[in-house]
Amino acid sequence: MITHIGMLLYPRLTQLDLTAPFELFHRVPDTKVHLVWKETTPVIADSGLGLLPTMTLAAAPPLDVVFVPGGSGVDEIMTDPTVLGFLRTQAERARYVTSVCTGALVLGAAGLLRGYRAATHWAYMDLLPLVGAIPTHDRVVVDRNRVTAGGVTAGIDFGLRIVAELAGEGFAKSTQLAIEYDPAPPLRSGHPRVAEPAILDAAKRAFSKRVEARGAELRRLGMAP
Repeated sequence: MITHIGMLLYPRLTQLDLTAPFELFHRVPDTKVHLVWKETTPVIADSGLGLLPTMTLAAAPPLDVVFVPGGSGVDEIMTDPTVLGFLRTQAERARYVTSVCTGALVLGAAGLLRGYRAATHWAYMDLLPLVGAIPTHDRVVVDRNRVTAGGVTAGIDFGLRIVAELAGEGFAKSTQLAIEYDPAPPLRSGHPRVAEPAILDAAKRAFSKRVEARGAELRRLGMAP
């Protein structure tokens, strides 16, 4: 039996949110990974990288894993009725409903995180209660069949967790070895708990306007219970 994984594409997504777990998913035996969007013309990531959908939302089969990446473009899709309707319909039967980074805000806008523990990028954690989610400061958070991850590079950890669920821990370990995922960052500044105060303050200022705007939009939607 084929496991169908649907990974949502949209304009101005963050490509590593998508491509990190994709690199893991496509290795799982008896699995078909679908890159889905409204059209099959190239989608341009927020970095300028072009990504090619393999299937339209309308043509997607029932999915076993539904996945939403984050990125600048969540501002548009978290109010897009076509995207939100697709996610709600697919989530009804999916084995896992998942996201990386600010993709969690899109799941939340679809009403799919109410009452669930969830993670997102550190700068947006305080917005999760606006969609009825319970902020949980872990790199990957599993609550029943909802699996959400922190920002960008957390997609690798997330992907390994899903691979372990689909194909077993042994296969996930072999995959981790195959991609040589043995992180040893040259700098210790990848999370607020370890970043220098001055760097963290500057980052918070840089994110503040977008956090405020997204929070205002979620409040307007009235997603919180």
